[in-house]
Amino acid sequence: MMSDGEPVDLPPTAAVKIFSAGTAGCVAELLTFPLDTAKVRLQIQGEVRPVLKDQRVKYRGVFGTIFTMVTTEGPRSLYSGLVAGLQRQMSFASVRIGLYDTMKQVYTRGSENAGIGIRLLAGSTTGAMAVAFAQPTDVVKVRFQAQVRLQESSSLKRYNGTIDAYKSIARDEGIKGLWKGCLPNITRNAIVNCSELVTYDIIKELILKCNLMTDNMPCHFTAAFAAGFCTTIVASPVDVVKTRFMNSTPGQYRGAINCALTMLIKEGPTAFYKGFMPSFLRLGSWNIVMFVSYEQIKRAVVRLQQYGSLHFNLSDN
Repeated sequence: MMSDGEPVDLPPTAAVKIFSAGTAGCVAELLTFPLDTAKVRLQIQGEVRPVLKDQRVKYRGVFGTIFTMVTTEGPRSLYSGLVAGLQRQMSFASVRIGLYDTMKQVYTRGSENAGIGIRLLAGSTTGAMAVAFAQPTDVVKVRFQAQVRLQESSSLKRYNGTIDAYKSIARDEGIKGLWKGCLPNITRNAIVNCSELVTYDIIKELILKCNLMTDNMPCHFTAAFAAGFCTTIVASPVDVVKTRFMNSTPGQYRGAINCALTMLIKEGPTAFYKGFMPSFLRLGSWNIVMFVSYEQIKRAVVRLQQYGSLHFNLSDN
């Protein structure tokens, strides 16, 4: 489509949004994965209390955790579970983010005017759909990121590779093991998706309505940063329970609620905000990279489609 000799951006299709969201999720995962690994290590710290009174806590703070991991395990430890993480984003982000606008239109029956209730419902729906679809990749990712703790107690690696992890979990814990923690993860991701997408959606809309910025990178950056901060505050308690439960050995907890109660009794309420700073650094930076990449990739794909269609039409003529 042309206007005064210039191509006009058409609205991206659902397929374009799904592809762009999955790709943007992988870009964000690559850049922020060490922060996520540090968050997991801090969240599981405390599950096994030190036996000796003078035994020190191993991880202190996000950068202290990263430093400790690099010096004791090598830099590669920061990216343990990356393959599963990328698999997760390709299947997970593409559904929960790529289908968000489509789901809004489904609930509004095609209308572009979606209220906050519809946006929350759409975010909850795509978040739950994504977890149901991609849960095995999340389980494997968390197991790899937490693997060093098991090495200390057993001197053996829990899994030798991503494929081995999928096979081992299915063999030792059954197919259900690959969907371990699915319900707390659905809860967590419904909350995350609502906080993340709805906050981004509303703040971006307000910025554009008030003419504070145009629909460009600074606008996307601002909305994404706010979304990351809100999401961390709301989702941290569920995220910690999810991490603990998915990383647990069979029989350690009777369920996600038992896991939460055990944490509360043994470690107190502050346990639910373990790893808060890495969670914020991770979610804030992840949101910024993901949403900025998502918007740019969407536009690039749409323009490629337009130019491809234009050249095809010209060659036919």
